[in-house]
Amino acid sequence: MTSRARLAAAGQEHLADRLERLDGEARARLQAEIDALDLDLIGRLVGELVGDGAPPHEGAIEPPDPDGLVALPRDDGDVVRDARAREAGEELLRSGAMAAVLLAGGQGTRLGFEGPKGLFPFAPITGRVLFEHHAAKIAAVRKRYGAALPWYILTSPQNDAVTREAFREAGWYGLPPESVRFVVQGTLPAVDRATGRILLEAPDRLALSPNGHGGLLSALRDAGALDEMAREGVRTMFTFQVDNPLVRVCRPELLGHHFLGAADMSSVVVRKVGPEEKMGVIARVDGRTGVVEYSDLSPEMAAERDDRGELVLWAGSIAVHCVDVAFARRLTDGGLQLPYHRAVKKVPYVAEDGAPVEPDAPNAVKFETFLFDALPAAERTVTVEAAREDEFSPIKNAEGADSPATARRDLNRLYARWLADAGVMVPRDAAGEPVDLEIDPRRALDPHELAASLPPGFTVDGPTVIGPPG
Repeated sequence: MTSRARLAAAGQEHLADRLERLDGEARARLQAEIDALDLDLIGRLVGELVGDGAPPHEGAIEPPDPDGLVALPRDDGDVVRDARAREAGEELLRSGAMAAVLLAGGQGTRLGFEGPKGLFPFAPITGRVLFEHHAAKIAAVRKRYGAALPWYILTSPQNDAVTREAFREAGWYGLPPESVRFVVQGTLPAVDRATGRILLEAPDRLALSPNGHGGLLSALRDAGALDEMAREGVRTMFTFQVDNPLVRVCRPELLGHHFLGAADMSSVVVRKVGPEEKMGVIARVDGRTGVVEYSDLSPEMAAERDDRGELVLWAGSIAVHCVDVAFARRLTDGGLQLPYHRAVKKVPYVAEDGAPVEPDAPNAVKFETFLFDALPAAERTVTVEAAREDEFSPIKNAEGADSPATARRDLNRLYARWLADAGVMVPRDAAGEPVDLEIDPRRALDPHELAASLPPGFTVDGPTVIGPPG
């Protein structure tokens, strides 16, 4: 079948028309992008998700399965439970059974920042970027447990080259270069919201976007990383997002609960602050553990409360997971087996005459997979509750909620609590907030490690950086 016939059969014959208007390198570039398309998949997605989109889910949505739920400790028995899990998690780290996987394919567009989000300078005093902060946590965990802990970083075609160059220029942020491995997620084209026709970003380029964080699994498989992990004795991946500076990388309690629960996949959740908070929730969906996006919950369902006045669907997902390597290999055997979702977005494109168009309203549909959609395929899952103030303050928006300002505030509060536990008073501003504080993860991953590292008589008189030891 000719290229035109293939495109016509898929409802994308306009791309063949565009090709005929090009020559030389421009034609070759667009032809290569077209040849790489899975037109059967795109045709299916257009049929299912463009226009009115998929029908809303009508099955049963219930609170998380109590058998697989590890709530915050409430009594001595829970403390013993968590201590046992911590010991198991620490043994996993020491044995070389863990890898860390950072999802960093996004750009800082919503922050008004040009470049990969991992290069955003979030730290209030030093201006340290997110990549450096996470690298310091990786280094600290490796040192504490004598762990190899290979670090895989998921990039996108849009930011891969810049990310790799940034790591090279920064001397790999102090890590051995061979211990940091990049994988690139796949892409799918954006299509016109009304017609399903693939949009062009330029006369010789398709409007391609990363295929969502669910693309992590196929990217790891295609790069040979899952097989590499299996050869090196890695049994479980700890996955986390680049935009959360509070994340506790490879927290032993989480790893231990995952292991002791014989789970294929585990998740970390925090209690939603209210029904209106835009967080997906871990729930039972038709009897299986899964995540329900906030946009898929009716206002009545999101606001429902139990006899104690607590939200029934309270378990907000913070996109931190443990995923067993064997489970990931099963999911990707013969192709990624996750559902696709649609995201309606404003996507710039070129018109028929080649003129650029900046839409003033959402005009396109992007297709994405989500990592959490692997949960229903797991034979067993574990859901671990975390304290929001200790582990979750994402940087997503330029201002307001989930912004650099709120992340810095929450880091200051966290570090002030650590210092208070060590007997160090922290000055406050007129609003009662702590002064700016930075504690290098290589100095301390928790308040106990910090207290043991501070010299006698240590004080904080103003904005303070507590750097790495030595």
